[in-house]
Amino acid sequence: MTRRHILLRSAGLAAASSPLLALIARSEVTFPVTHTDAEWRRLLKPEQYAVLRQSGTERPYTSPLLAEKRRGDFACAGCDQPLFSSTTKYDSGTGWPSFWAPLDKAVGTETDNSLGMQRTSVHCSSCGGHQGHVFNDGPRPTGLRYCMNGVSMTFKPTAA
Repeated sequence: MTRRHILLRSAGLAAASSPLLALIARSEVTFPVTHTDAEWRRLLKPEQYAVLRQSGTERPYTSPLLAEKRRGDFACAGCDQPLFSSTTKYDSGTGWPSFWAPLDKAVGTETDNSLGMQRTSVHCSSCGGHQGHVFNDGPRPTGLRYCMNGVSMTFKPTAA
């Protein structure tokens, strides 16, 4: 078994305990953008699927979006909905793109008790794709740190 298989299997175990994924599986939550699991697998790269659809986490310091400093919006890689503005991005030193606020109504949250700890998971409000977690140790004005997986987003620069 390769390291990749171990990581993906671990991501699957974390996903199995994700409350949002459990609700989606029982069809209690619906989103404007929906696809079958097979369609998601065709639409997304394997690493995007592992994060967006299985609540995985990319390795820290691996996302090119971590160093992105241009003006623009960070959008969901699953459905293209804008999620965060570059004006709220900051360097948290954690190895993942971090923001102090999302765009209005762009994300939803739920309690995540996976991995033996309680956190707040963040998902795209349009397709339900897992983006990362939000913590209460961010900068002003919100005091929040939206710690996002770069692989779950794309960047759309603003025209100059």
